[in-house]
Amino acid sequence: MPETEDKQKHQYADSGEASHIYLLPNSLTAGNLFFGFLAILRCIQANYATEPTVVSGYYTQAVWFILFGVICDALDGRVARLGGRESLFGKEFDSLADIISFGVAPALMMIFLILSPTEKFPFFLQIGWLIGFVYLLCAGVRLARFNVLTHPMLPPAERLKGTKDFLGLPVPAAAGMIASLVLVLNSFDLRSLAILMPPLMLAIAVLMVSNIPYPSFKDIDWQTSTRFRTFIYLIFGLGIAFVIKELSFALIFFTYIAYGPVRHFYRIYRARKRLAKLHSNPS
Repeated sequence: MPETEDKQKHQYADSGEASHIYLLPNSLTAGNLFFGFLAILRCIQANYATEPTVVSGYYTQAVWFILFGVICDALDGRVARLGGRESLFGKEFDSLADIISFGVAPALMMIFLILSPTEKFPFFLQIGWLIGFVYLLCAGVRLARFNVLTHPMLPPAERLKGTKDFLGLPVPAAAGMIASLVLVLNSFDLRSLAILMPPLMLAIAVLMVSNIPYPSFKDIDWQTSTRFRTFIYLIFGLGIAFVIKELSFALIFFTYIAYGPVRHFYRIYRARKRLAKLHSNPS
């Protein structure tokens, strides 16, 4: 019994140490929240605007604010790990900011963008809000599951560790996909195709709460080296992204989202193939 109490005290002491508020990483998280707030504000302004060019401008600004939030979210954890300044406060603050920037903002963007051009489709007018809520719900569940599986108070056997992958589609990537598609619709005057957004959001919502692993890229830092060929491919890809501009973000996020299921099912296929080979050649 005393040993158990000492262990619990030690865990709480570690938790207290981890609850410190570190300036730089949490400032980046605050930046993420700030951009999420601005994105929501622009979506509301676009919904009440009447001039088509003004509406398009508001939505474009909202998209960029969400993408800026994605950048802040990618940097805050990296800065914290780089300086050994990870904390429980930072992780919880990050999730709260994410649900605003990557949950509420994309959901409102989809609802406001869909309701206007699809008045001739009353079905979507009636369920647009429900699809937005399902997306928001899955984003919240995804963030809560991540916090629980990585919490230091969780027994080590149940904790998510020893892997460089995320469990399920990360919420920033989901929001980035939706925002970048809205950017494409606005930039190429394709808002009539916004009718395709609801089923896409539902598919993204399912991927967020799935068990499909997605690469986290947490092992990439200033010390990471690569082969010459990979470096050339990267520079070539950046050059293509510069040429196609607005399309580049949508292609990047779509490639990342599709990569998870493709890799996952390919691994299952290879495992079954090896198992079948072992059964056919037991010796």
